[in-house]
Amino acid sequence: MNTTYTPRPIAPDTLEQLRDTDDAGRPCVPYVDAEGGDPLRCCLRPVAPGERIALVSYAPLRRWARETGAAPGAYDEQGPVFIHADPCEGPDGERAGYPFSRAGALRTVRRYDARGHIVGGRLMEIPEDEEQGFEGAFAEAFADPEVALVHVRAVEYGCFHFEVRRDA
Repeated sequence: MNTTYTPRPIAPDTLEQLRDTDDAGRPCVPYVDAEGGDPLRCCLRPVAPGERIALVSYAPLRRWARETGAAPGAYDEQGPVFIHADPCEGPDGERAGYPFSRAGALRTVRRYDARGHIVGGRLMEIPEDEEQGFEGAFAEAFADPEVALVHVRAVEYGCFHFEVRRDA
């Protein structure tokens, strides 16, 4: 299935900065992941065993606010994300569906307005038809004309997974 909404990875220029110093001001510390499986936010796929990655602190709303002039105030938050330690090609154009989608997993689908303020959200247990579950959650979010973007996060760790923006 081709998705109606476009999941956005972390932008290449942001990745370049995070590979030096993360959004918490800490230096990037690369390592080789022997097991793999964690979600990469640079290319929206799981880590393959033996890949060189880094766990960095990322503030997605802060980055978006810089682009748009929004002022999220207290809604600005940062958290851990896995990225390739070296530049990668980004998402594979042949990938189907939404990233990090696994039936039964819990996600928050958090909605933000043009100021960067939270204007709603929902808890979603990903259904067996994973793509339809996300499609419904995003359609519901963007039915509200105030919603400018949506963040998907894992409930277990609060990790940012990906962002979807309103079509321009």
